[in-house]
Amino acid sequence: QVQLVESGGGWVQPGGSLRLSCAASGSAFSRLPMHWYRQPTVKQLELVATITSGRTTNYADSVMGRLTISRDNANNSVYLQMNNLKPEDTAVYYCSADLTVIGGPSAQDAWGQGTLVTVSS
Repeated sequence: QVQLVESGGGWVQPGGSLRLSCAASGSAFSRLPMHWYRQPTVKQLELVATITSGRTTNYADSVMGRLTISRDNANNSVYLQMNNLKPEDTAVYYCSADLTVIGGPSAQDAWGQGTLVTVSS
């Protein structure tokens, strides 16, 4: 079983930066595709960024060029560097692990508890 714990959220002014971290348990981390999602208040969950085991990355159009996902397999961690933040980036950010690689097609993704990012002046 993989457990995820996010950290690094907080309040920042528009144009500022934050770095989110997600620490994972277990020995299979390096094999897992990892995702960052976000959910603004009263809006749907949005996939923000993905990084594969081979470090291929993908981003939502809304964050391209401003957010960067990375991973450190030695420390079982994935990060989201957030630059030039905008008020519309305000949301709870969740880290998620795709467990189908180790658990088969029916395996449910693992999720962290979320960390709140607030961008306002």
